[in-house]
Amino acid sequence: MIEFTPSDEQKMLRDSIHRFAENDIRKAAHEADEHSATPPEVVAKGWELGILPGLIPEEYGGYADGQSAITGALALEEVAWGDLSVALNIWTPSLFALPILMSGTAEQKQQFLPRFCDTQRPIMTAAVIEASVMFDVWKPSVTITKKQSKVTLDGEKTYVPLATEAEAMIVYGRDSQTGQVDGYIVERETSGLEVCERNQLMGIRALPTYRIKLSGVTVSPDQRIGGEKGTEFARIINRSRIALGAMAVGVARAAFEYARDYARERVQFGVPIASKQAIAFRLADMAIEVDAARLLVWEAAWQADQGNDSTQSAAVLKQHIARMALFVTDSAVQILGGHGYIREHPVERWLRNARGFSTFDGLAMV
Repeated sequence: MIEFTPSDEQKMLRDSIHRFAENDIRKAAHEADEHSATPPEVVAKGWELGILPGLIPEEYGGYADGQSAITGALALEEVAWGDLSVALNIWTPSLFALPILMSGTAEQKQQFLPRFCDTQRPIMTAAVIEASVMFDVWKPSVTITKKQSKVTLDGEKTYVPLATEAEAMIVYGRDSQTGQVDGYIVERETSGLEVCERNQLMGIRALPTYRIKLSGVTVSPDQRIGGEKGTEFARIINRSRIALGAMAVGVARAAFEYARDYARERVQFGVPIASKQAIAFRLADMAIEVDAARLLVWEAAWQADQGNDSTQSAAVLKQHIARMALFVTDSAVQILGGHGYIREHPVERWLRNARGFSTFDGLAMV
């Protein structure tokens, strides 16, 4: 029996994050998008909510008490409801912390996880996406070559959040002998690691992402996530897709609510446009899509929390949320008519942000 009723603690977390999203993120989102930068005070306040420590067990300084994927999904829906790029900025350290929690060795967990439970936000990130039309997350072109006691990484990644500031990052590549995908911890000053130009993106403009080059980057075998066992890459990608699904629901819900309220207030020919059949039916379709996507997110998160293989549910979720988010945000722009194309209304920003969900693998984690 699948049970999705939030606990009292989850309700309190969701409510506090919603207040933060409404009172802080929403007020900063337009200017953050216009100037391609998230205000540091908003990031700091978002970190102080303690979402990430709430997913880390007590033995490493956090306060997780069991199921974390559903709790994380509830939190990420609310913060993305405020704004996606600001949410991704606040949440970037999870790209380093949660793979170590899920797949790291005991030594890696002891070394790194307590740093994510401090009041100061550590800036660490991960490199998953590659700039290729045929990019397959399961078959990255970054190569991992092992020779004696050294491991060498070669290739390029893109969409790496906060790469210029990051103390360290997890770089994912494919073993040249076994074909297995593994993640390696690469420190900022490692020879051969070059952070290149900032990506100029259509959406998520308040999140700085960069292209990086790896030219003979040499690391030791104990920098592999999981050590001798190797990295549980499937589990990491599944949890990323759950996180992105929750964020897509947040963005789509924001667009639906804005369009619904606008349609109730906008009067044409003496009646609100929400009373027009075409508008009412479109709003109903939007609401259905948002609720259906949320259930898919919760099901995949529940599977992950039960320790089941969530690969199929996460893959289905990825395909659905990419279409759902685009449909709902585009519908919101259409309902606003000419106003939907004006930048002072947030729906055009939500549409630009939603367009990227099909390519965002690895940009969020839960």
